[in-house]
Amino acid sequence: MNHIPFGYIIEDGKAIIDDKAASQIRDLFHSYLSGLSLSDTAEKAGIKRCHPAISKMLTNRRYIGDDFYPGIVDEEVFQQVEAERLRRAHMLGRIYEPKASKTVFPRIRFFASEPQSNFEDPFQQAEYAYSLIESVVVTDGE
Repeated sequence: MNHIPFGYIIEDGKAIIDDKAASQIRDLFHSYLSGLSLSDTAEKAGIKRCHPAISKMLTNRRYIGDDFYPGIVDEEVFQQVEAERLRRAHMLGRIYEPKASKTVFPRIRFFASEPQSNFEDPFQQAEYAYSLIESVVVTDGE
């Protein structure tokens, strides 16, 4: 299983840019910005990957460069692609915005009656004591 992002190769323990694949990555980003779908974008760039893999490639921040990976795509292009992805997701209704739900926890009042028996076994005494506990849900009128 390869964990190195498409567009890079490792030589002597360092990530270097694979020129052919890097060109495909740049084409992928620019084709997506031109309005093509993910599948069409990948086909035009010559990348044979499934739809989710292409989406993941477009969100992979390593392509703008970090401490280990040199940059393939400009920060500006990456931000434009991210904005376009969000625009398309909103347009298609694919942004999940959870509705704030107010969780109401009932107020409960506990009380225990006086024990009428004592047991020598502490476990039996504890069980008896717990059986004496009663709870009442407090409503607004109480």
